[in-house]
Amino acid sequence: MDVNDNKVLMKKNLTAQIAKMFREVYLNGNWISTNYKAELSDVPWEQATTKIGSFNTIAALAFHINYYVAGVLNVLRGGSLDIRDKYAFDLPPIESQADWEKLLNQMWEDGENFALLVEQMSDEQLEAAFADGKYGQNFRNLLGIIEHAYYHLGQIVLLKKLLAQPADIRVWSDEK
Repeated sequence: MDVNDNKVLMKKNLTAQIAKMFREVYLNGNWISTNYKAELSDVPWEQATTKIGSFNTIAALAFHINYYVAGVLNVLRGGSLDIRDKYAFDLPPIESQADWEKLLNQMWEDGENFALLVEQMSDEQLEAAFADGKYGQNFRNLLGIIEHAYYHLGQIVLLKKLLAQPADIRVWSDEK
């Protein structure tokens, strides 16, 4: 296979690769040795809602990332882009394990539906304008979702490590 054959093969499988990359960070991959499902599935609701200093909670970050996934998913389904940055951290109250699991189950469902729709996209759809065109091409926005997901996954991993420390040796304080 020569270089030109590789280019054709890559272009043909680009949406499958993007969907795979998304699944790796969101649902079941181990490219970086973890993913959202692995990191969040063992977090009890009390830990997910524990505030550390001025940081967002684990639950707020989970809601936040899925807010964007769900918003882009709506566009991929042919709908409009209805999400707004100012609402991206408007997490509904998490007051029980059932509330937390409802949020997680919505993430997994939205994530799989997102990946399935990405896999089905044609090259023309990938190159087409996203929503009203103000945000560039679909391709750019799909990669942006993946990059955004990795960014916040790192925050969640760090928050879990901080919360695992005994309270008396934690290195942060709400006091000034």
